[in-house]
Amino acid sequence: MGYEQLEAIARGLAQVQGSQPESNYLDELQIQVKRALVKNRTTAEDLKKAYQILLQVAKSLRYPPSSYKLSSDQKVNSQQVAQEITQLIHETKPSGRVQKAQISLFDALSRRWNLYNQELLYCYDIPGLPQDNLKMERLFGCLRRHQRRISGRKSTRELQDLGQAQVLFTSQSFPELLDLIQRVPHATYQEYRHRLAEAELPRQFYSRLHRDPDTTIASLIKAHLTRRSNLFHLKTFVPHKEEKINTV
Repeated sequence: MGYEQLEAIARGLAQVQGSQPESNYLDELQIQVKRALVKNRTTAEDLKKAYQILLQVAKSLRYPPSSYKLSSDQKVNSQQVAQEITQLIHETKPSGRVQKAQISLFDALSRRWNLYNQELLYCYDIPGLPQDNLKMERLFGCLRRHQRRISGRKSTRELQDLGQAQVLFTSQSFPELLDLIQRVPHATYQEYRHRLAEAELPRQFYSRLHRDPDTTIASLIKAHLTRRSNLFHLKTFVPHKEEKINTV
């Protein structure tokens, strides 16, 4: 994903044409991005192929379950899954110094399959047995964070992200709590809400960059070109103003 984001940045920087002082930084950045793409192309291709192998493993395991809503006629058993995984391991033979990611994935898959193959497949033969324990881990995580929050032993990420808007009230009833909330001045509420929005801007930008790098970079380049055009017109009109002042 990082390599694909670099490719999107390179495509966006390619739209900046012409040697203008305002674009010198982007020109230098374009050179660095192209250099990074060339340097990491082999590694990115290796990671992409390793990811394809991982997708094949997930497909053989029918994982995650939400992506494989199988009917009663399409249910698979442990023997079928074991056969598909074994065949995938025999067909996957990465080699060479430029395939480190594929070799690491293949070695880990082979080692764990040789040690625990049948123990990993009980969920396909026992109805109701989940393929993972993520729901249980998520429940334990929520309980652990809640305990830390009320005990004050350790701050959590939720408090860090929303720290600009934390308010504590002590009340005996809901009407009293509502009265306390209504005492907060509207201007103060708007001020802290604006602070929260500003604090969220960097995270939102990186989220957009990861989700849709092409559109994000295109919008930044468009804003730069607009700004550069405004600066060009401003420079064009400045000499006339100075000349008029000198004449007066």
